[in-house]
Amino acid sequence: MGIVKSSKLESSTSKAKSETLKIYHNTRCSKSRDVCTILKKKKVKTEVVEYLKTPPSIIEIKQLLKLLGMKAEEIVRKGEPLFKEKFADQKFTNTQWIKILSQYPILIERPIIVKGDKAIIGRPPERVLEFLK
Repeated sequence: MGIVKSSKLESSTSKAKSETLKIYHNTRCSKSRDVCTILKKKKVKTEVVEYLKTPPSIIEIKQLLKLLGMKAEEIVRKGEPLFKEKFADQKFTNTQWIKILSQYPILIERPIIVKGDKAIIGRPPERVLEFLK
């Protein structure tokens, strides 16, 4: 598997870019590592974005949400201690959640896999197999 580390979500019409799958990855997350293992075994050309090291911008989060077909609150990890400490039992607008996610990327559900103009959350990791078809 060719792995390229990246920090930006790019929209590109080039064939080479569209064949590359992008994964928003957290190296400490077992589900995220499992997806990377599946992609490696399938020899899928993959661009890895370690989003805790290079957090996505507000614009990138908006792009990801559009590709996922989800609202920001739907990709919030509500089991994270930070969520419980700072955000539980509060109501936020979609715009506010996007800003929160850009400031606290640990709250973003993972892994997020992007292929062309579609994206999924790779939980369970086997979801990526169907996504690759």
